[in-house]
Amino acid sequence: MTRHHPSPDVPFPERHDDDLLTLDEVAEILHTPENTLRWWRQTGTGPEFFKLGRRLFTTVGDVRHWIRRQRLASAPVGRIRKVD
Repeated sequence: MTRHHPSPDVPFPERHDDDLLTLDEVAEILHTPENTLRWWRQTGTGPEFFKLGRRLFTTVGDVRHWIRRQRLASAPVGRIRKVD
């Protein structure tokens, strides 16, 4: 079976920027433990999360923006592109 891999320029293209994601959904998307995401939230290094009731959420747009920033931060010198 062939798996479809979306373009790295648009993470999870089937979702809209305003769609909400839960902490566990982001953990699955980023292949990162939930506790790491909580730590990143405390230290201000991960995608922005906010609380609705007792649960943490972020938007698809915020995760996409964070991924772009991470790509730029790790890009070799001379290959840096402008982020929206």
